Amino acid sequence: MTEPSAARLTPRRAWLVWGVGLSIYLVAVFHRTSLAVAGLAATERFDLTASQLGTFTVLQLLVYAGMQVPVGLLVDRFGPRTVLTAGVITISLGQLGFALATSYPQALGARVLVGLGDAMTFICVLRLVTSWFGPRLIPLITQVTGSSGQVGAIAAAVPMTWALSELGWTTAYLIAAGTGPVLLAALLAFVRDSPASRHERGYPMSRLMLMGSLRSSWAQPGTRLGFWVHFTTPFSANMIVMLWGFPFLVLSEGLSDTTAGGLLSLIVVVVVASGPVLGWVVGNHPWHRSTVALGTVVAMIATWSAVLAWPGEAPLWLLVLLIVACGCGGPASMIGFDVGRTSNPPDRMGSTTGIINVGGFLATVLAVLGIGVVLDLMTPGSSSDYSAGAFRAAMAVQVPLWLFGAVQIWRYRMIVRRTLGREVVEGGSTMIG
Repeated sequence: MTEPSAARLTPRRAWLVWGVGLSIYLVAVFHRTSLAVAGLAATERFDLTASQLGTFTVLQLLVYAGMQVPVGLLVDRFGPRTVLTAGVITISLGQLGFALATSYPQALGARVLVGLGDAMTFICVLRLVTSWFGPRLIPLITQVTGSSGQVGAIAAAVPMTWALSELGWTTAYLIAAGTGPVLLAALLAFVRDSPASRHERGYPMSRLMLMGSLRSSWAQPGTRLGFWVHFTTPFSANMIVMLWGFPFLVLSEGLSDTTAGGLLSLIVVVVVASGPVLGWVVGNHPWHRSTVALGTVVAMIATWSAVLAWPGEAPLWLLVLLIVACGCGGPASMIGFDVGRTSNPPDRMGSTTGIINVGGFLATVLAVLGIGVVLDLMTPGSSSDYSAGAFRAAMAVQVPLWLFGAVQIWRYRMIVRRTLGREVVEGGSTMIG
C-alpha cells in the first residue's frame, strides 16, 4: 500500500481527532514560549534580576521534563482524552495566574502550572496518533506533529509582542488564557481515545505495579535506543533557540542583530520543512531509523567543528549550514518515539513515550548550564564581556554529549538487532535499525 492510498483509507474522524489534538499542542507551545517576547515586561512588572528572569525558563523546563514519566503512566491508566483535558485546564489556569500575578513568587507558581499543563499535551497527542492511524502513516504524522509545534513558537512572537505593547500585561495574558475554554470544548466534542472507545482505561495499578511497568519499559532495548536518540539529536537546536544562539552569533561571530534573528528564524523553518521529509524516510525505511539519527548527529558535529575551528568569524554560508544541520536535529529526535512505539505493547505506550521524552530535555539542560558555566569561568562579569574565545570554548561543551549519545545509540542499535533480528510485516519492516 502506498502512502497516498494509506491516507485515503484513513477515516475522516482520525484527521479530525488529530487536528484537535494538534491545535492543543500548538497552543501549548504558544504558552510555553510566550514569555520569550515578554522578558523586559516581566523584568519591569516583577522587578527581576537577569538570573531571576532566567529561572522562569529553567523551572518550566525542569517541570516539563520531570513530569514526562508520571504523565506517561497517567495516559496508560486513564487514556489520552482524560489527561489531555487535565492539561488544557492546567495550562489555562497557569496563564490566568500569570496574567494576574503581581509578585515574583506568584509568577513562578503560575509558570509551574504552565509547565505541568504543557507536559500533558505532547504524549497524549502521540498516543492518539498511534490509536487512530495505520502503521505506515504513524511516523509521518508523528513528525508533522512535532515539527508543527514550532508554529506555536512563531505565533507567540508577533501577537504577544503587539498585545503586550498595546493592551498591557494583564489583558494580553488573559486573552492567551482564553484560548483554553475554546480548545476544551473542541476536545470534549470531538476527541475519542480510539475508534472503538471514547474512553480507554488501563487496569488500576499499585505503586509496585507502576514501578514494574516502568522497569519493563526501560528494560526493553528499543526504549533505551529511543531515549538516546532523543537525548542526542535535539539539544543543540533547543540551546540555540532558547538562550545561547543569539549572543553567540552576535558576540562571537560578529553578526548584526537582524542577521542573527534571521538565522534563528531559519532554524524554525528548517524544523518545519525537514520534519515531513524525515517522517517519509522513516516510514518507508524503518530498518534505517537509527542510521538517520546518527547521520544527523554527524552533520551537527561536523558543522559545529567547522564553525568553532574557523580562524576568526565564520562566513555566513557556514553559519547557515550550521543552522540547517541543527534544525534537522529536532525532527530526528522524533525517531526516538517511533522506535519506542515498535518496541513496546500498546498498554505501555504512555510510559515509554514519557521515558524517551525526558532524554532531549535532560541533554538541553546539561548543554545550557554547561555553556553558562564555561562562559562564567572564562569571562567573569557581565554578558557583554563574553569574548569570541570564551564562546567557542563554551560551545564545545556539546561535543561530549554528542559523542556519549552516539555511542549509546550504536550500542543499543546492536543489542536490538541481535535480540530481535529483522521482522517483516505487511507493508514493511517494523524493527529498529
